[in-house]
Amino acid sequence: MRKGLLYASLAIFSAYVSAGAILWAAQTHLIFEPLRTLVVAPAELGFPVADITIPVRGETLHAWWMSGSRADDKLILYFHGNDGNVSTSVSKTALLRELGFAVLAVDYRGYGESDGKFPSEASVYEDAEAALAALLGWQKDPRDIYVYGHSLGAAIAIDLATRHPELGGLIVEGGFTSIYDMARLEPRYGMYPVGLLLNQRFDSISKVSRLELPVLYIHGTADEVVPYEMGEALYERSGGRKRFVPVRGGGHDDNAAVAPAVLRAAILELTQASRSLEMEHAGAE
Repeated sequence: MRKGLLYASLAIFSAYVSAGAILWAAQTHLIFEPLRTLVVAPAELGFPVADITIPVRGETLHAWWMSGSRADDKLILYFHGNDGNVSTSVSKTALLRELGFAVLAVDYRGYGESDGKFPSEASVYEDAEAALAALLGWQKDPRDIYVYGHSLGAAIAIDLATRHPELGGLIVEGGFTSIYDMARLEPRYGMYPVGLLLNQRFDSISKVSRLELPVLYIHGTADEVVPYEMGEALYERSGGRKRFVPVRGGGHDDNAAVAPAVLRAAILELTQASRSLEMEHAGAE
């Protein structure tokens, strides 16, 4: 009887350890859901889109450049979420294009037509730096560059912005606090020491206090993927000049459709206020 209990206990423990090892090894596949095939080509869209390439560590990123109509040359560096690719997320740039901004939307390595096998937290941070370096290489004034991230892209944008306070501003839509906090929402992970098993952390909540540039936080009150409270927590911990815009009834992907006027005003306020601060600073000098 005792041997039977011992063997059963060992079997349960072995299964538990094995499951934990699988979680450790496979968590990039639990986080990233890249799509290699583009669902639409740039030539098929109803507005000008140029497919450009950006070098990164001996590989190549593909990105879509959508030229703007604004006279002030402000542009948005856009990072999409964890699934699909630039072609499935291009609709989320519609409001930005309507406001006249030029937009550079990037596919991380492992997504779309970008090189690379499968993404990781480290690789997408490198991709973000490479995309920004490309913009700066085009002799763009960093004060005219705004970083916009949605969902997982928000974590990537936050990380980039902590290292580049010289940029014009940051827009965070549907951002989560950390992968750890997201995992805690899943009952299936409750039996595991998630904090010890994580090798992909996207720990935005520990980074936002280091932000020094203006930040606009956008979060739908009915977000079904990332709890609204996480957006509030990021805002509360954030450094820099900041504003939080709740979208009443907005979900994870439809804030621009639910409240276009609210978002339009908030984004324009961010970019215009940044320019006013620059002029004040120049006058003081």
